[in-house]
Amino acid sequence: MLSETILVTGGAGFIGGNFVLGWRRDRLGPVLNLDKLTYAGNLETLAALREDPEHHFVHGDIADRPLVERLLMEHRPRAILHFAAESHVDRSIDGPAAFIQTNVVGTLNLLECALNYWRSLPSAARDRFRFLHVSTDEVYGSLGPEGRFTEESRYDPRSPYAASKAAADHLVRAFHHTYGLPTVITNCSNNYGPYQFPEKLIPLVIQRALAGEDIPVYGDGRNVRDWLYVEDHCMALRLVLRKGRVGATYNIGGDAERENIVVVRRICALLDERRPRSDGRSYAEQIRFVPDRPGHDRRYAIDASRIREELGWRPEHDFESGLERTVDWYLAHQGWIERVLDGSYRLERLGLALA
Repeated sequence: MLSETILVTGGAGFIGGNFVLGWRRDRLGPVLNLDKLTYAGNLETLAALREDPEHHFVHGDIADRPLVERLLMEHRPRAILHFAAESHVDRSIDGPAAFIQTNVVGTLNLLECALNYWRSLPSAARDRFRFLHVSTDEVYGSLGPEGRFTEESRYDPRSPYAASKAAADHLVRAFHHTYGLPTVITNCSNNYGPYQFPEKLIPLVIQRALAGEDIPVYGDGRNVRDWLYVEDHCMALRLVLRKGRVGATYNIGGDAERENIVVVRRICALLDERRPRSDGRSYAEQIRFVPDRPGHDRRYAIDASRIREELGWRPEHDFESGLERTVDWYLAHQGWIERVLDGSYRLERLGLALA
């Protein structure tokens, strides 16, 4: 028999943490939360759930087969939502091996354990079970000035991070087509919002601006990303889990393309309004253009028509309102930033070791 529990991997990270917080806020069922607690995963994000008896946190690695097997048999989850991943492109340039270990080897172990567990279930429970793999638009490579990624776009990963996620996607599809495991894959655009580790663009800009430090912008700043507010992403994942077609892939995007320099300048303008510099000058004066990231993809954009037409999902937040909410959250939670920034990362430039 299946319980109402869902197993969430990487549920102390940015997207996974937001998903778990929203799931438990809305009382949608028990959560078994497995996270390795690397630098970007931390229990501070889950502080609101410390007294929640239906949130069970386990500190562990998805590549630990005995642990994963035991958790599946003990908790009998009805679904696995797989967020756990090394996810920062710059870090993958400096050290790709960790990305292969977690994103490829770890995913393979999780799939093998899930397959054995699924096969052990009665027929009705097998029909209900789902393995939802959360991936990225970076697997598709780089777009020119026109067009958008669809679910049929050719894979063309350009960074070690993107290559590791592409491999994971292929493994998930292979386990569905070869063994029948009921999987669904989502590929999302750039997420932003509360609890994002401050190595990513938006929280990094906020923190460096407030600290009075240079705000680095790669290359000419005209690389384009499609931005997706994290709460909108989490709502899309709920829909995919509930109604998505087995074996299908769904692209999830915010329909909010922006050049990086436009995003940075807008953050500076919001900070000028909300927390002006003591000298009265704009935070935009701290912007500095720096040498580009090796292999930096020029443009990403998601065509989310499939999830819109099949499942009825649309983002609730446009980029302006989402960015305002994000800036306000970081200004109100500087204590969270201070607690998650340990000695492993101090807002420095990464991704140059192999350049």
